[in-house]
Amino acid sequence: MSDHVQTRITNGTGTITLDRPKALNSLSLDMVRRLTETLLAWRDDASVDAVVITSSSEKALCAGGDIRFFHEAGHATPTGGSALLEDFFTEEYALNHLIHFYPKPYISIMDGVVMGGGMGIAQGGPDTGLRIVTDRTKMAMPEVNIGLFPDVGGSHFLSHAPGQLGNYLGLTGLTVGAADALYVGLADVYVPGAQLQALHELIDATPGAQLADAIRAFAAGFAGDIGASELQAQRATIDAHFGAASVAAIMASLERDEHPFAQKALKAMRQRSPLMMCVTREMLVRGAAMSVADCLRMERSLVRRNFEHGEVLEGVRALVIDKDNAPQWKPASLEEVTTQIVEGFFAPVWPAYAHPLRHLD
Repeated sequence: MSDHVQTRITNGTGTITLDRPKALNSLSLDMVRRLTETLLAWRDDASVDAVVITSSSEKALCAGGDIRFFHEAGHATPTGGSALLEDFFTEEYALNHLIHFYPKPYISIMDGVVMGGGMGIAQGGPDTGLRIVTDRTKMAMPEVNIGLFPDVGGSHFLSHAPGQLGNYLGLTGLTVGAADALYVGLADVYVPGAQLQALHELIDATPGAQLADAIRAFAAGFAGDIGASELQAQRATIDAHFGAASVAAIMASLERDEHPFAQKALKAMRQRSPLMMCVTREMLVRGAAMSVADCLRMERSLVRRNFEHGEVLEGVRALVIDKDNAPQWKPASLEEVTTQIVEGFFAPVWPAYAHPLRHLD
């Protein structure tokens, strides 16, 4: 199993430390399996009352999936797939489901970069999850930048964000900090980075059964230090623009707004995959009315369609492999993205009885 996932149990709390700092803790298949194995074992272990996930580096909790692996595995066959790639997404999404419904307090310390797959392992369920952000938190669902879509449950947690905030985050892929994360509902409490050592000492000294309450009490002392949320200040603007009926209409609306906030969003969207922005918007519309399990099943089918199409392979090539920052998106413009192309991404890949995530409930 992975050497990049360290585990220990202290005072009734199981701590998972991601330790792949050179890759900003990007998730490999081995890491996904180690996380799953650990959480399944601790779920049924009476000596573990709470779980904490953290990082060995202040630079990142987790920057996402290992996209270099995606590129390599995606080129293994003419249809853009491999057995390892199939395993990765099936097992990653099953892990996301496990975390969302974990029966014990699941506490994520979202210090540094938390993006994509990192969000999937940080967004614990609403009843037992506790998500901590710091002044170093850099949170995003930036998948449209590499020709993918906000997966790992993004179709659920973004579609349930207030107003049009989920559309804004999913379609622009822009990064937000602690105050915005709290406002959107993607974090619960704030602890300054300078206080993380004290937080870890508190975790070790507090019985696991009392840990979530103890952390909330500890964090309450810093509630006034968070600063203002830009997304809150711009909420009316976001709702007005991103509530438009299509991606093209959203961009047209932003073009008419000279405010720097609107222009920044527009500039970002002009760099993204036109196709995957359209797929993302449709996914969020559908996800708003679906369960977590159904959202993950939908995303699993979308991943297969995406690799068959090749959009993510081109995005990773341009931004990570060749670094020419000139992806050749297909289609190249929004005008060429038809309803039929988008709907084709949502066509079932497997019969329901054969879906690789059919057992999620």
